[in-house]
Amino acid sequence: MADIFLTHTPDARATYYGERALAGLRALGSVRLNEADHPLSTAELLEASQGCRIIVSDRATFGEAALFDRHPTLQAFLRCAVDIRTIDVEAASRNGILVTRATPGFGVAVAELILGLMIDLARGISDNVLAYRSGQSQTIRIGRQLRGATLGIVGYGTIGRLLGEMAQALGMELLIHDPYLEPGASVGFQDLLAASDMVVCLAPATAETANMFGAAAFAAMKPSAYFINAARGDLVDEQALIDALDRKLIAGAAMDVGRALDQMPSPLLAGRADVIATPHIGGLTREATEHQAMDTVGQVGALLSGSLPLHAVNTESAFRIRRLLP
Repeated sequence: MADIFLTHTPDARATYYGERALAGLRALGSVRLNEADHPLSTAELLEASQGCRIIVSDRATFGEAALFDRHPTLQAFLRCAVDIRTIDVEAASRNGILVTRATPGFGVAVAELILGLMIDLARGISDNVLAYRSGQSQTIRIGRQLRGATLGIVGYGTIGRLLGEMAQALGMELLIHDPYLEPGASVGFQDLLAASDMVVCLAPATAETANMFGAAAFAAMKPSAYFINAARGDLVDEQALIDALDRKLIAGAAMDVGRALDQMPSPLLAGRADVIATPHIGGLTREATEHQAMDTVGQVGALLSGSLPLHAVNTESAFRIRRLLP
């Protein structure tokens, strides 16, 4: 039996982990829970997980070097999310500690949310709802039909492909920009921006893609086009987006991510009348959150049965894990 520490706060457990996954963990070993009402600091996590061999971490809990340097019993740090940018993998590897990530089971959920944002932008649904709720008189405006419109998707991974399928089922024209696709499958970035009625950012957050949507990108879009970010806030120069909206270079924007804490949309943008913002809820369906939670259960089970999880990121350096394997 292995001592496992689950970092999720009580609220986060209810939302992102669930009873089925927790029961699955408990079937594999002794589980210690975070009962604090906040994500633990590294010092708090070190104290709370003393004696544990496995930490199952939510996205809000950092895996800093001090944790790996000072934790004598830790053998595996399992992230219940795809994003491991807040884990110091180099420090974990230096100490022989395995790091894993979950698989992206949220693709359908995020694609469906983007589709909803597209419809909202095209038809002004949120504006009308807010006007009715506040008792204001309605301003009737002509909407835009998605059938026949051109959708430009920047980044054609799991979510992009699912969104593309949904959009084509609605009769939309599709343009893709992704430098990792086979020749001929991707159009140029500037060409996509100039031709699209809806531009959706789904590119990965890397040093190369930082601020790829800046002043030049927004200037290249149609004045009637809408911009949607469902990837990461780092990809968008927010001041450039504000300027583009102020100058009517684009018709509006929607975002489920931004540069605020925990990738939330920034309040300065989210409060604008020409922006639809949601608080990073793209993957927040029961099906999606349970998928990632059960991934971590499966990874713990694999370790205890003598196998390395498929989604480990530093197996060659994880020498401590040999003590955990039978």
